[in-house]
Amino acid sequence: MSDSQPVPHDASAPLTDAEIEHAAALLDAGELVAFPTETVYGLGGDAASPEAVARIYAAKGRPANHPVIVHLPPEGDPQYWAAEWPEAAQKLVEAFWPGPLTLIVKRHARIPDAVSGGQDSVGLRCPSHPVAQRLLAAFSKRRGGHGGVAAPSANRFGHVSPTTAQHVRDEFNAEFNAESSAESGVASGPTVHVLDGGACDVGIESTILDLSRGFPALLRPGHVSPQDIARVLGEAPRLPDGSDATAPRASGTLKAHYAPRTPLALLPFEALEALLAAASDAGETVALVARASRAGAWAEAANVHFVAAPEAPPLYARELYSLLRALDRANVTRILIEKLPDTLEWIAVNDRLGRAAAAFEAQQDSPPDSPRN
Repeated sequence: MSDSQPVPHDASAPLTDAEIEHAAALLDAGELVAFPTETVYGLGGDAASPEAVARIYAAKGRPANHPVIVHLPPEGDPQYWAAEWPEAAQKLVEAFWPGPLTLIVKRHARIPDAVSGGQDSVGLRCPSHPVAQRLLAAFSKRRGGHGGVAAPSANRFGHVSPTTAQHVRDEFNAEFNAESSAESGVASGPTVHVLDGGACDVGIESTILDLSRGFPALLRPGHVSPQDIARVLGEAPRLPDGSDATAPRASGTLKAHYAPRTPLALLPFEALEALLAAASDAGETVALVARASRAGAWAEAANVHFVAAPEAPPLYARELYSLLRALDRANVTRILIEKLPDTLEWIAVNDRLGRAAAAFEAQQDSPPDSPRN
């Protein structure tokens, strides 16, 4: 296990074997199960079933050409899912699995097109969360050791990813654990069974590294950093800069993503001060997320809901999505976030904040109830 991997979260009330088996049986029957990983909660379905994968897309409102990631248990065989298995993939598996790293490789012909959005590649990962591992192992056993669970984040497409079971229930009005599934009706939307494994430790989605084209290319930054990858492979991965036209589509890489419902602006603090002053003059209450050392008097302003930004990238990542969801409930007209340093250690948090802000870049002067991308 790599030093960069988080310590898995232990839920205060561990799930029973019966609850895990019930969830595995639901997956086996083509139903959807939301489960915790160390990154975010995933909305899982049988990766070998086009019908189950279609239910995931329908539940999320996800575009059919936007691929999902296949999750495997530690004892699973990633080569079952791959047409090619590069030496680099094996090195990275040995270094970072189980953990928050997704590898993109050429897809085996037996894998449904729906998993990859019609592409010839597939994303694979092995999560480290104990609940995820128990569920994946139980499901894989039902499939002769070759079961995989397709699981994007358990939220409506484009919205903030969930890092607690309650976030999932807020999104889908979902069922909670095995004992409630026989009795709980779902008022609206899809039926989603939820396994509660506590809050996620990493808090943002996995690093996605493409190995399908003969060289390593970072498609989505995450907890496993470019430096971590370079130490294992002996070469730095290509970084996402918008110029890689041949890159496969991957989860969470659209320009506008991870967005709250409240308009959000990401700017240097000096630019935020002008927006804070304008909001004060207009009598609006806004949220400000910034370093305490920079906030100054704005932290105490009557019209400002101030949140001190975590100073360390891992803590900022862990708290980010819960913070955005809380600010959606804070009765503010806009969320103003101080832009972070443009360094590799902040690349993952900058990626998520940049995509969240992009959903509102054409709406910065629009009313608070403007439609969200």
